[in-house]
Amino acid sequence: MEFFRNANIDFLGKKWYFLAFSLVFSVAGLFSMLFWHGIPYGVDFRGGTLVYVKFAQTPDDNAIRAAMDRAGLRNVRIQRYGQISGNEVLIGVSEEETNEQALDRSKLLIINALETNAPQGKQDLNNASVLALKTYFLQKDPLRAGTDAEQRYTAQAQAIVDYRDKTKGGVLTSLDQLRAAADPAVVASLSDGFFLSNFAVRNVEIVGPQVGGQLRRQALLATVYSLAGMLIYLAVRFEWIYGVAAVVTVFHDTLITVGAFSLMNKEISLTVIAAILTLIGYSNNDTIVVFDRIRENLKLMRREKLSDIVNRSINQTLSRTILTAGLTFLTVLALYLFGGEVLHGFSFALVIGILIGTYSSIAIAAPILVAYQDWRSNRGKLPMEAASRKESTRGEKVKAKV
Repeated sequence: MEFFRNANIDFLGKKWYFLAFSLVFSVAGLFSMLFWHGIPYGVDFRGGTLVYVKFAQTPDDNAIRAAMDRAGLRNVRIQRYGQISGNEVLIGVSEEETNEQALDRSKLLIINALETNAPQGKQDLNNASVLALKTYFLQKDPLRAGTDAEQRYTAQAQAIVDYRDKTKGGVLTSLDQLRAAADPAVVASLSDGFFLSNFAVRNVEIVGPQVGGQLRRQALLATVYSLAGMLIYLAVRFEWIYGVAAVVTVFHDTLITVGAFSLMNKEISLTVIAAILTLIGYSNNDTIVVFDRIRENLKLMRREKLSDIVNRSINQTLSRTILTAGLTFLTVLALYLFGGEVLHGFSFALVIGILIGTYSSIAIAAPILVAYQDWRSNRGKLPMEAASRKESTRGEKVKAKV
């Protein structure tokens, strides 16, 4: 299968349009990172606590922020995630508000801040564990269970938690809903010791600030080492200018991808760094394919201009580029649309990265190579032209004397 058979597109003739496109998005990303959102590190890198909360009704971000302020938690990150109908919110406390000894305390502060109008002495059933329910049932003994009380109440507690989490999505709105899951006597006894809040904590992530700082350094070093490795490989495999062009191209791709995260205020986690490293390898592979065809054509088309050779090489590899990049893009797009919240950052980085990486192999790497060769040729001509002018001047002086 082949697209663009005998294509003859003047890519280098449009290099200024490509430069303007790259400049706009690169500058926008830089401005966002420097003056707007900064680099939105996830909890993996900045350290802190992330609490994933599901509400029974549509959450009010302002009310949540006010509750956090009353609890003494400042500059809390509040972000919707998942489908809008899911009423799910991520609440993050960064390193500035907590330390390694107080990370668990910050989690409890978030939960307590959300539990407004909680009855004195009662537990929240939407956030109760199997152990808490079992302990309560053993004390109340609503079934008069006798010797097998622990086994029976463990089963009742597990049935309630499973029904709450798997059937009702983690949030109960009425105790009567549990009559389909547990014994009526057990359900009736719950009103004495439990109440129903309008939220449930679905997950909690805790990372100490020292670990976050170490992960930041390691992620940066991994990126720098990969760029250095590519520069050395391409310098040996081709010429050093090919390596420089490839590294500049990958840096361009990484800058735009990270800038997109900053512009959209999406957190950069460890999985996003893995996606960026994948992008570096993918973009570099596509660039090498183009460079290899340029090197082959340089031997076959020695008398033609370098810009014509590069254009021909890009057109010859265009079908292969569209097929491989297109199929990969469809795969990561499916991950982005249907992969869920866990893969959202990873797939978003790849969606942006594959588009920019494919574009830059054609629009950035090749023009850098041609620009350098043109500069080197012009530099070589200047001494010759100067010598020619000098020789001409000397000849005119000799004629004048004669």
